[in-house]
Amino acid sequence: MAPPGQPPLSDVFAAAPADPVAAVPASVLADPRPRPANDEAAVTDPADQQLTIDLATGTGGFHGGACGLLYGLYGPGLPTDNLIEGMNVRTVATKGQDGAQHPGSDALEVLPCLVETTGGDVYVRTTDHYRGFPYQWPGETPEERLSGYTEVLGAQLRQIRGLDPALLDHLVIEPFNEPEGNMFGDGEWSYDGTSWLDDPADYFRAWDDAHALIRAELGGVRVSGPNTSILFDQVQGFLQHTVEAGTVPDVVTWHELSHPGRIRGSVERYRAWEAEAFAGTPYEGTELPVNINEYAFNHHTSVPGQMIHWMSAIEESKVDAMIAFWNVNGNLSDSAVQANRANGQWWLYNAYGAMTGHTVRVTPPRPGEDYTLQAVAALDEERTLARALLGGSDGAARVVFDHVPEELFGSRVHAWVREIPWTGQIGDSAPPRLLTEEVLRVQDGAVTVDFGDGLPALTESSAYEIVLTPAGDGSPAGEPPHRWQGSFEAEDAEYTGGGYSLNGPEGSPEDVSKYYTSGGYHVGGLRTGSDGVLDFTVTVPEAGTYDLSVFANSPYTHDLVAEQGPTNVFLRVDGGAEQELFLPLAYNRVVWDHADTTVELREGENTVTLATRSLVGDGATRGEATIDRITLALPQGTPTTTYEAETAALSGATPLYRDERLQGRDVTGSGAVEIGEGDSVTFWTHSAHDAEAVLDVRLIGSGAADLAVNGRTATRVTEDASSAAVSLSGGVNKVTVTGAEGTPLVDRLDLTPSDGHLAATPYQAQDARTGGDAAVVDLPLAGGGQAVDGIGGEPGNGNTLTFDVEAPKAGPYVLRVRYSNPETSESSHYNPNPVARRADISVNGADPDRVLFPPTYHANNFWVLSVPVELSAGANTVTFASEEAPGFDGETYASQTWPGRLLRSSYAPVIDSITVCEFATGL
Repeated sequence: MAPPGQPPLSDVFAAAPADPVAAVPASVLADPRPRPANDEAAVTDPADQQLTIDLATGTGGFHGGACGLLYGLYGPGLPTDNLIEGMNVRTVATKGQDGAQHPGSDALEVLPCLVETTGGDVYVRTTDHYRGFPYQWPGETPEERLSGYTEVLGAQLRQIRGLDPALLDHLVIEPFNEPEGNMFGDGEWSYDGTSWLDDPADYFRAWDDAHALIRAELGGVRVSGPNTSILFDQVQGFLQHTVEAGTVPDVVTWHELSHPGRIRGSVERYRAWEAEAFAGTPYEGTELPVNINEYAFNHHTSVPGQMIHWMSAIEESKVDAMIAFWNVNGNLSDSAVQANRANGQWWLYNAYGAMTGHTVRVTPPRPGEDYTLQAVAALDEERTLARALLGGSDGAARVVFDHVPEELFGSRVHAWVREIPWTGQIGDSAPPRLLTEEVLRVQDGAVTVDFGDGLPALTESSAYEIVLTPAGDGSPAGEPPHRWQGSFEAEDAEYTGGGYSLNGPEGSPEDVSKYYTSGGYHVGGLRTGSDGVLDFTVTVPEAGTYDLSVFANSPYTHDLVAEQGPTNVFLRVDGGAEQELFLPLAYNRVVWDHADTTVELREGENTVTLATRSLVGDGATRGEATIDRITLALPQGTPTTTYEAETAALSGATPLYRDERLQGRDVTGSGAVEIGEGDSVTFWTHSAHDAEAVLDVRLIGSGAADLAVNGRTATRVTEDASSAAVSLSGGVNKVTVTGAEGTPLVDRLDLTPSDGHLAATPYQAQDARTGGDAAVVDLPLAGGGQAVDGIGGEPGNGNTLTFDVEAPKAGPYVLRVRYSNPETSESSHYNPNPVARRADISVNGADPDRVLFPPTYHANNFWVLSVPVELSAGANTVTFASEEAPGFDGETYASQTWPGRLLRSSYAPVIDSITVCEFATGL
């Protein structure tokens, strides 16, 4: 919710133009170029912007508390376990089970997902049983309202009471949310029109009663509060009251919806109040856990360079915190793309979650100043590894690791420097891209890394990771994935034709409620009926095949977009080589994704064009898109991505940097990892597509290990038989190497896209067998222009789709399901509320697997989701069915409890095709 002094996002969006082309005309803006966020953008000498990391001064054990989410999980499999575990999610706040606040995200359904992946905690926001914000709780009198809520709370507690006791240990009950502006505020839906900030009596009495009810029903299950929208001074009085009443919360919560630097001061101020309130009581000397259970705004979320500001403040304060929920639930608070893909923010938190050991003191160039260069760093003496994450500024910068312990690292260190770029709020991202891997000398106890001198200068939207180990017996072998890359803003391109609009400025530190946009501006005009042409002048260093990404937006609710879905434009280079490109849909205006292709460019200047009319025939744009920028990159010749074991996640395994077994063995990186039986090395890898790849585990020495991908064993590997072809999911894949025999050394994992090793057979839905009302529909972007819709419906329906498929042998397979899901619920406040659909997938008539498919925003917008299955040799049937899932009791339905509110879909997604692929084979 919006902090004091800023308009709520509902007002911001209501005031925004409904149609991007109606935004600010270019002629109104004297200088459309964006302003830098601060004067650091002009820094050209690294020494003028120095960040010092003191490895000799510890600041406490690594906590990892910034990895929390509000409404980050939708349900089992959405997002996938890969994304939850790889982000190291610690805490999630979500609605009470079977509540009406949003579709999905029911507390007791997401609880096992979190516990089984990370062992994290779910905070049950019991007030989100109600719709709306402020909560629309029924009752004509204050007493009726509070009595009704007490019944709601009691019913939720009784549901929870039946859980496995092991799950109860991972629950926290959150009985009130922002009470000062909500149930106990002074607005229309308040208890009696009196804010507890003015008179706390009503709220304190309600808190005490709720606390007593929770204790009576659930014993020692933790309770959190007061959960205010900021840390009001009145929270001191709340602490004093709860000590006197014996109702002290187990976890203290408030929101920081402001600027990141405020966190440090708020935690310090709270700790002073706490010490004063607890003095002379049984709590004296106690520091309660703190969870800042909503932080960051639209300008921050998804942007690694923005989120590092928050991350550094949260980790320094050693508290937990949850990224706020401004958009779509179930996407890890703007970290996840589709079900299993990750944007740049996810990779930042993946790197943060990989930190081990203890944090160390960081001195930024401008301490205490928001939106300047910030960092968090940790040293693990046992692994002899230092890791730093930094960013949030433009220009040159110097990073100095001071007091590097010679007894651990020696006189030289092996350094990896990687960039974690912004790829859009819903834009898939590859892993952090390597900038350099090299051996650096420790001089006067320090290691220095200069950005803007040898390395590229910092980009304000990016975060950066630096990993140091001893130099070791290995050799630097990593190459940057691109030989050259560039970014070109749409506002700097030349537009001809009608309908042009220059839209902005968008989000900035001065207006954090708006979305982050590269350069602060974007361009409209490419839409149905337009003759617009947008020409980018680009200069490249050499001729070749370049990767091109168009960062664009087509809001799925706009009338022009509703007809076709993805907006088509015509891409050409220097007036020719035309290709039709479909630009991605988004759930809100100014939410960016990217459409990717390749183009042939000549050395020097080229013109890259996006046009609404084709050069040949009568092709024309249908829909409406705004363009933020294009990026170009010239890839290296090798398609192989290398993941070094010594920097991966280790369980029981031991890194070795100097060992006679490494010498003369062509070891890459700084060393290798020794694994005994049951020890493991986990690599978080990326695949651009749901597709086959060869995984090569470089083992050294005798022994064997089991290679598993996404929790399924692929093959056993040895030094002489180290490779397997595996069907990977699009996005993030968890690859684990577990010791099976002996104590081999794991040097690295090489991942290379491949084709032809695994049997893969496609089946079109229009050729499969439909049952009941399921029917073939025409959709131009489906394979063959047709797909099957209408699978599911009322409980007990017979509306199904069945594929007859062949398997060359019995065993594990992957179904690559190409689907669309246009379903959406009524928006609430600023949340658009698209709805996941569920398919009950049954193989050969067995009990079905229930699979959630995230919304694609239009029936004609198709994504792919890989689903694991087991098939028999020869003929098999794969049947898709669906119906509304019942509530937690297994008997009631949301459609009955909340008539007129779409909270659970009754349908499977629209199915275009499935591809049946072998899961893995050893090579």
